[in-house]
Amino acid sequence: MAAAREWVAPFDSVADRYDEVFTESRIGRAQREAVWRELSRAFRPGMRVLELGCGTGVDALRLAENGICVLGCDQSPRMIAVARRKLGMQRPAAPVEFRLITIEEIGPLAKEGTFDGVFSNFGALNCVSELPAVARALGRLLKPEAHVVLCLLGPFCVWETVWYLGQGRLAQAFRRLRAGGVTARIGTGLQVEYPSVRSVAQAFAPTFQLQSWMGIGIVVPPSYVSPWADRFPRLLEWSAHIDRRIAGWPGIRGMADHVLLHLVRGR
Repeated sequence: MAAAREWVAPFDSVADRYDEVFTESRIGRAQREAVWRELSRAFRPGMRVLELGCGTGVDALRLAENGICVLGCDQSPRMIAVARRKLGMQRPAAPVEFRLITIEEIGPLAKEGTFDGVFSNFGALNCVSELPAVARALGRLLKPEAHVVLCLLGPFCVWETVWYLGQGRLAQAFRRLRAGGVTARIGTGLQVEYPSVRSVAQAFAPTFQLQSWMGIGIVVPPSYVSPWADRFPRLLEWSAHIDRRIAGWPGIRGMADHVLLHLVRGR
C-alpha cells in the first residue's frame, strides 16, 4: 500500500518568497499602507488584538511597533515559521505571538481572555466558506464595542477585468463573478470565494454592525501588475494618491482589488 501523502497547507509553497513578491513590491507597499491607515484609526497602544491569517507577520509586527499587543494566527506552518523568524530579529514595543491555528479553530482562544479588536488582511477570509461561524466565534472573543477591520478580495475588480480582457483571458477576467468562487492553484489548491460587502455584513450581524467600508486598490492595480509598476513608479505614486481621495466614494469603491470593512461589536 502506498504511503499517505503528508498534508501541506496551501500557502506553504509561497511563504518563503511572499515578502519578496508582494510585501516589498511597490504595489504591495501601496496597498498595505492604505490598510495601515485604517488600522491606526481602529487600534490604540495598549490594546490586545487578534489577527486572522497573519501570514509572514508584517501587519502584526507593525502594530506591535506602535505598542499594540497582537496574537497572529495562520494555518500555514511555513508562514508562521517566517513570522517567528522575523520576530526573533526585532524588538517591538509590545508583545507579539504567532500561532498555528486556522480561522475556523479560533473559538477555544476564549479561554485565554477577550480581545480589544480583530483584523484580517488581504483575503484570508476569502478562503473561509462559513463566515457566520467565524462571526459567532469572534462574538465570544471580543469585548463590547471592539473594532473589527477586515480586508477581503472584492467581488469585482475593474483593473483585473480590463487586464485579462486585454489578453483575451475571459475566464480570469470574470472569475470573481463566478458563483461559488474559484479553485486557486496555491500549493495543494484552495477554494476562494468573493463575497459582497452586504453578504459579509449580514454574516456578522447582529453582533457586529458595519460602520464603514472602502476600496483598497482602485487605481492602484493588483499585485500581478507589478512589472508595470516597476516601469512607471511615478504613475503608481499618483495612483496611490488618487486612491486615498476616492477610496470611500460610493460606486467607485466597489471596483477595487480589495474591500476594507470596519465593523464594531455591539455592547
